[in-house]
This record gives sequence, C-alpha cells and structure tokens, in this order.
Amino acid sequence: MVYIEFTESRFTGTFVARYMAIFRIRGWHAAWIFVFLTGSPALAGEVTVAVASNFLNPFKQLAQDFRKESGHTVRTVSGSTGKLYAQIIHGAPFDVFLAADRERPRILGRNGKAAPATRFTYARGKIVLWSADPKRIAGDGATVLRRGNFRHLALANPKTAPYGKAAFTALNRLNLWEALSPVIVRGENIGQTFQFVATGNAEIGFVALAQVLDPRLKTKGSRWPVPENLYDAIDQDAVLLTHGQSNPAARAFLQYLKSDPAQKIIQSYGYGTNN
Repeated sequence: MVYIEFTESRFTGTFVARYMAIFRIRGWHAAWIFVFLTGSPALAGEVTVAVASNFLNPFKQLAQDFRKESGHTVRTVSGSTGKLYAQIIHGAPFDVFLAADRERPRILGRNGKAAPATRFTYARGKIVLWSADPKRIAGDGATVLRRGNFRHLALANPKTAPYGKAAFTALNRLNLWEALSPVIVRGENIGQTFQFVATGNAEIGFVALAQVLDPRLKTKGSRWPVPENLYDAIDQDAVLLTHGQSNPAARAFLQYLKSDPAQKIIQSYGYGTNN
C-alpha cells in the first residue's frame, strides 16, 4: 500500500495526470485515482462546529468556502455561547467551538474539554444600537436611549450571551440600566434579539454589527455604533474540542479559519481580525 499525504485540496491537470499514469502502471483504475487525488468522498471528512449565534451568517459563507476547498462537510450547531458551553460540558459531540468570548474556551481547556494549545482569537466583535426604522436612530444613540420614546429595547441575555453582556455594560456605563430596565426584552441569544428588532416587536435593540452588515438584510434601518469605551472588547475565540482531536477535518477547518481568504470573509462582516 502506498500512502501519499497532500496538503493542498486542488491540483493542476498536469499533477493529476502524472500520478494517474504512475498508478495506472500499478493496475489502479484511472477513475478511482482521480477521485483519490482530488479530495473526494473517499477522503472527505465531516466536522461538527458549535457556533455562537452572532457569527452564524459569516460562518455559513466560511463553511461553504471550506467545503469547496477541502471536500470536508461541515455540520453546524448554533446558539448562545453560554448554552453551547453547557452542552459541551455535558458531553455534546462537537469537534470545534467558535465562541463569542474568550473565557469559555479558556475554561474548557482547563477542564480537559478542549485540546491544549489550539485556542486562538478568530474575530473581534462590535455592538450597535439598531432599529429597522431608517429614521428611528439619528445622531447620538445615547440621546435616543435617554429620551426613551420607545416601548421595547432588545438585548441578548447578559448571563449567557457575550453580546448581551456588552450591551448590559454599555447601559451601565451610560447610567441608564435602571431607568430602562422596565422596557428591556431579552433574547435567548443575539440571533433572537436581532429578530425582535427586525420584526418590529422591539423598536430598537443592541445587536452585532455583523448582523446589520449582512448582505442578505433587506433593510439597513438606522444604527448607532456603540463607542468601544462603553463595553469590554468582544474577543471571540475558537478551540479544538477533545471530541475532535482525532478528526483531521476539524483540524483542517481551524487551519482554514486562520487563512487569508477566511479572514477577508470575516472582515467583510465588520469583525476585527489579527490580519
């Protein structure tokens, strides 16, 4: 048996033809050789990725690009970082965790639930005060909040969602938390929070900038970028989970996430990166 390790998922016609000729001499069928060399179902694996809700839309594009490049299939489980973390602690069979904070991946490493030395920051998130109404937020969003001419203000649950925690911190630093508490509605995660505002069930809300910049969003509405001194940095870490340690597709996905093409996709959604 001959073993060949390939680090690239695409091959030139000359490269493929050369190796097909070599294997043909050894009696291999040409069609199977082509499948072997081009990263086919025989070699393709599957990786299950737990993704924080705020990152779901860019992740869909990343997963599509990764599958095209590698042949590996990506299964996605999405939810608030806190809920996903709890599922991992209780044995959920995820291979990779893309959190919306740094703390939970760090704790998973300490608890032996994540592979050592695999954690890194893949994105830095930002929050905005957003309304589907193009005229609702004009100028300084802090002034809009102080006026209080709205019935509902949406934000994600600060206990389980890092973007909700950032919104909570911003309101506290503006000295508005207590005054606005009666009109606050909490989403289970940032995805549900966004839906509250997009459907008009909440006139305004704190959401992720990436959600507002999503090219599939039909209406851009109006928004106020929350000054970054009003909340702690939202560094989002990725980590290889112990369930995925022996999965080549999981390691390949994390490596892809650091690549220039992946970083450009992430940046296009308004996230900061290390590139």
